[in-house]
Amino acid sequence: MELIKKKKILLLELLGFLILNVLTFCMAAKHIATVDWIVKETSYTRLCSTKKILTVNGLFPGPPMYMRRGDRLNINVRNKGKYNVTIHWHGVKQLRNPWSDGPNYVTQCPIKPGANFTYEIVLSNEEGTLWWHAHSDWSRATVHGALIVLPQLGKSYPFAKPHKEFPIVLASWFKGDVMEIIETALESGAEPNKSDAFTINGQPGDLYNCSKQGTFKLVVDYGKTYLLRIINSIMNEEMRLRALATKDYPVDVPQHVDTRMYITISVNTLPCDDNSCDGPNGSRVSASLNNISFVEPSIDVLQAYYKRIKHVYESDFPNEPPYYFNFTGDNLPDTLLTPDQGTKAKVLDYNSTVEIVFQGTNVQNAAENHPMHLHGYSFYLVGYGFGNFNKKTDRKKFNLVDPPEVNTIGVPTNGWAAIRFRADNPGVWFMHCHLERHSSWGMDTVLIVKNGRTRLSSMLPPPRQLNPC
Repeated sequence: MELIKKKKILLLELLGFLILNVLTFCMAAKHIATVDWIVKETSYTRLCSTKKILTVNGLFPGPPMYMRRGDRLNINVRNKGKYNVTIHWHGVKQLRNPWSDGPNYVTQCPIKPGANFTYEIVLSNEEGTLWWHAHSDWSRATVHGALIVLPQLGKSYPFAKPHKEFPIVLASWFKGDVMEIIETALESGAEPNKSDAFTINGQPGDLYNCSKQGTFKLVVDYGKTYLLRIINSIMNEEMRLRALATKDYPVDVPQHVDTRMYITISVNTLPCDDNSCDGPNGSRVSASLNNISFVEPSIDVLQAYYKRIKHVYESDFPNEPPYYFNFTGDNLPDTLLTPDQGTKAKVLDYNSTVEIVFQGTNVQNAAENHPMHLHGYSFYLVGYGFGNFNKKTDRKKFNLVDPPEVNTIGVPTNGWAAIRFRADNPGVWFMHCHLERHSSWGMDTVLIVKNGRTRLSSMLPPPRQLNPC
C-alpha cells in the first residue's frame, strides 16, 4: 500500500510538472502572435488616372500596427508582387536581431516574387510613433504604414492622456511606375523624376487635380486634447527637441568617447565612357559618405559577416574624409566631384561609445537637408549648426545633459549635426540618407558592432529560413 501511495504521489507530481510546462509554453506562445501580410499589386485611382501599385494586404497606406513597449510579434510576409521586396521596422532597435531588420543586401537577401519571410519584431524600450516601410529600391513609396508603440499595460503617457489619437501618414504619389522610374534613372545616370503629388493618409491634397475635397479633416471637441501621430514617409526628419529626462525616460548620453567619426555628405558624379550618360556633362549622378559611394553587394553583408564569407565587403570605412576643404563653400572645384566606390563598413567594439559628426557639403552646388538614419539604434543629438564644424569651439556647445534621443536627424543644409551613442547592440546595421534617390546613388555605409563576451551581449543566430540572393 505504501509503495502504491508513493507511486501515486510521484505521478501527481509529474502530472503537475507537465501541466505547469504546458501552461508556461502556452503563455509564452500567446505573447508572440504571427500576422500574415500579403504584398501584392492593387489598383488605385489618384490624379485623374488609375494604376497598379505595390501594397500590403491591398492597403495604401499599409495596415497600421499597434504594439506595446516590450512586445514581440512575428509578421510573415508573402510576396505576390512582381518585384523583390523587404520590410524595415523604422525606429525599432531589434536588439541582437539584425536578421529581421530589413534592408536588402545589407541584413537580408530580398523576398523574391512567390517567396515569403517571417520577421520577428522585438521591442525593447521603444515607445511612441514609429513606422514600417519597404527597404528595397523605391517600393517604399507605396509600401509603408504606421507603427504605434503604446506604453506598457499599467503605464501612462509621459503627458496627460489625450482624448483621441489620429495617425497622419505623409507620403508621395508618382503617376508612373516607381520601380521603372528608379531603374531608368540608374541605367541612364540621370536624376529620377520627382513625385507628382504629396499625400495625406493616401490622398493628394485638395489643390491637386481630381483630388477629393476635404482630404483630411479632424473633428474635435472644445477643451479636449488630441495626439497627432505624424509619420513622414517623404523624408522623416526628426524635430530637434530637448529630452524628457525623467525617471521613466532617463538620459544616458556618453560623456566619454572611444571612437570619433567625421562624415562628409556629398552628391557627386561618376564619369561615363564618351560622356554618354544623362547626368551633368555626360556623367552619372552619384552620392557618397566620406567620398565613398556605397556599392550594393551580391549577397547581404550580415550573412557574409556571420559566415565569414570573404570579398563581399571591406571593413575599412574611414573615420574622416580623405581631404579637407571649405565643405560648404560656393563653386567648389570639379576635382571634388568623383568619389571612390566600394562596399565598406565600420567595425565597432561592443559597448564602445561613438560620436559621429555629419558634415553637409556643397559639392556640385547640391547642398540640402539630409535625413540621416541609423538602423539598430537610437542616438542622442548633442549639437548642430551651419557652416563647417569646428571641433574646438562647436564641441564646447554640445548638450550632454538632456539631448533628444532619435533614430533619424536632418543634417542642416550646408551645416552639420553631431550624435553620440553606445554601441551596445551587436550586429550589422545600415546607416544612410533617407532620401531615396541619395541612398540609391550610394549615400550609405554599414556599421558592424562586434559581439560582447556573453551570450546576452552577442548577436542571435540566424533564423531557420534565410531567403537566397
